[in-house]
Amino acid sequence: MTKITIAIDGFSSTGKSTVAKRLAKALGYVYVDSGAMYRAVTLYAMQNGLIETDCFDIDGLISQLEDIDVSFKFNEDLGFAEVYLNGINVESAIRTLEVSQFVSQVATISEVRAQLVKQQQNFGKDKGVVMDGRDIGTVVFPEAELKLFMTASAEKRAQRRYDELKERGDDVCYDDVLKNVQSRDHIDSTRDDSPLSMAKDAIKVDNSNMTLDEQFEFILKLSEDKINETHKKKRH
Repeated sequence: MTKITIAIDGFSSTGKSTVAKRLAKALGYVYVDSGAMYRAVTLYAMQNGLIETDCFDIDGLISQLEDIDVSFKFNEDLGFAEVYLNGINVESAIRTLEVSQFVSQVATISEVRAQLVKQQQNFGKDKGVVMDGRDIGTVVFPEAELKLFMTASAEKRAQRRYDELKERGDDVCYDDVLKNVQSRDHIDSTRDDSPLSMAKDAIKVDNSNMTLDEQFEFILKLSEDKINETHKKKRH
């Protein structure tokens, strides 16, 4: 069957990764969490003293980019690919609020973006990929057959992120999570290099009042319709 590229962009904590993972599994596609790649680079910067609350050694990070290897390895038990940083599983470590506080700053660095975009494009060269992030439909795969842009109110997104962190056992307060969501929205939308924006041909999905299942069924239908449409075009 014809394979397509599915690009899912949108604000932080809109559930992009959750729906993208599920969609890839349903379609038998490869799933790539581009945000996890930026989180892994951020974790590297934190571990190597390159970024702190009031200090960011940008030149130091750029000079060490060649030493950073971000990869994905499929975990059969979990049913999705986990993130590895220089050969070490960092799937849980990159999901903390501490990493969230710095990731948007790291993602503004052009050299970081150029390196990761190159890797992301390589992951999707054979189609049959679902990738989520901030600039997938605008920069990484501008020719993607299906582009989605996910959004929800900042309060809804903060509540979801707060619940997720609490469930994991993290000691967080809702106000801190809300501030982080709002801060990331601002940085992501106003950065000079590849700011978060909706591609002209993207379909907007506001999931403020949707359950995970409702959202998934809606997006699966869009995907199947686009696959069928692309298949018909190729036959003619």
